[in-house]
Amino acid sequence: MMAVTLEMEGHEVMATANGRDALELLRGGAVPCVILLDLMMPVMNGWEFNAALNADPKFKDLPVVVISAAGAEIPPLSRVAAYMSKPIDIDMLLDVVDDLCLGKRTETERTEPLSAPVVWRRE
Repeated sequence: MMAVTLEMEGHEVMATANGRDALELLRGGAVPCVILLDLMMPVMNGWEFNAALNADPKFKDLPVVVISAAGAEIPPLSRVAAYMSKPIDIDMLLDVVDDLCLGKRTETERTEPLSAPVVWRRE
């Protein structure tokens, strides 16, 4: 639902099934404007993904939005731009993505295609 909604709002979305696949995508040259990170994922969970992302200086400026049903029980993660609880408030999601993706762009650049947020979701 998140991917479809973001696409309907004009964002290009790259989706992966787990953290390992997301890291491979990033290391392969994908340049997202934001990562939407579900903590409870198979193969490599959100905490492991975040640790791997933080260990690579190439991704130091890449914002991460943590999405979890754990709510207030989420332990602190470094370099997290925002936390969102499930169920997702779609308007809030769009505001956060727009702020992180469009907020960094000049008015002229906003007419160009958006870089893609990486959305983790179960397939």
